Parts: sequence; structure tokens; C-alpha cells
Amino acid sequence: MKKAKPSARSIERLSLYHRVLAEHGSYWGASVFSHELAQACHLTPAQVRRDLMVVGYCGNPNRGYDVRCLLDSIAEYIDPAAPRLVAIVGMGRMGRAISQFLEGRTRKLRLAAAFDTDPSKIGVVFSGIPCFGIERMPEIVRKKRIEIGILAVPAAHAQAAAMRLAAAGVTGILNFAPAVLHLPSRIYAESIDMSVALEKVAFFARPSRQPRRPAHATPPRMAVAVSSF
Repeated sequence: MKKAKPSARSIERLSLYHRVLAEHGSYWGASVFSHELAQACHLTPAQVRRDLMVVGYCGNPNRGYDVRCLLDSIAEYIDPAAPRLVAIVGMGRMGRAISQFLEGRTRKLRLAAAFDTDPSKIGVVFSGIPCFGIERMPEIVRKKRIEIGILAVPAAHAQAAAMRLAAAGVTGILNFAPAVLHLPSRIYAESIDMSVALEKVAFFARPSRQPRRPAHATPPRMAVAVSSF
């Protein structure tokens, strides 16, 4: 059967399913039904089934999805065939926090280098990765074959840093700076603006504007799996 082309949101949800199953699969035992996984992820069973059809793994109407097989199928689909190397630009508090969070977290995405303009950070090893001066970015990115960059710089410097990464040869950028990036179409960029997310939470936290929740409440132990970062 020909697999449908996934959307960015579909890949995001598949990654969420994999994390929930990996961390809390024992909650269901050997198998899980789409409505159970949907409940844990605050989605609908139909959405879960559509996403898993993209992976090409089909469950059994009577037994659901085998948890181990589903984990393997999702990992095979979303993980790169070989490890891909990542660089962080900006080793202030956020950059260091990101490097600590990512250290040893996944086999297929590996931190390879960090860059900064602060002389006190250049030459320092953060979470096992060396920090280089920003002027060495083209050399280091090409030498190490780094494909993905993470921006943890002030908003005023985000565009310039992103363009440096693009010119050096990266093909994907994760941006934590509160800035809108303008990049060549060959670069896939994803921005995480925490101030916008917080404003969204504050808006819907007002009692009169809270969105409707799914009909079935999420089991308490599953809420932790979904909200952890």
C-alpha cells in the first residue's frame, strides 16, 4: 500500500505517540487501542488511526496495536537512517539548558558543536560538545557534516545567525528566539516562541474561554507523559 505524504503536524504527533508509548507503554500492557493512545495524547481515535496509517502499521480490531511493534514502526518511519548532527548557536542560559536536555537523549540526533561570540565561552566544552567562535561556523559545519542548527540567541541576532547556518550548509533550523526568520526555501525552519505560547495559555486559562476537553479525562499517570519536555 502506498504511504501518504505526512504533514509537519503528523510527524509531530507521531513523535508524541512514540514518547508516550516508550515512557508509559506498560500502562496498557502488550497492546494499546487507538482510543487509549488518543486519550493519553488529548487527540481523537480517528486522528491517531490516520497518523498510524501513514506509518503503514495496522492494528487488530480485537487486540489493538502491539506496543513493541508500534514503537519500532514509528521509530523506523520518523528516525533518520543514520545519525544526524546538530549544532547550537548561543551558549547562554537557554543554549546550555538545551544542550543538557539533549545530551544522550536520542541516538539518531547528536550534538556535535556549539557556537558563540563570547570569548569566555569559546573553547569551553558544554555537555560534551566544544564551543567555537561564530566565525568558524562554515569550517566546522562542513567538516563535521552538521545538518541541523538550533538557535538560542537574542531576537536581534536570530536572523543573522540563521543566515550564517544556511550559508554554512545546514538544511534545518530550530529557532528558540522570539523572531520571525526569513530563509531560503531549501531550509526547513521551526520556531518555538515561549512568550506566544504563554500568552495563549493565559488567554484560555480565563474561566469563560477555556476550550472544551475530550469527553474522557486522561488517566493521571498519562498527563505527566504528555506534558513533560
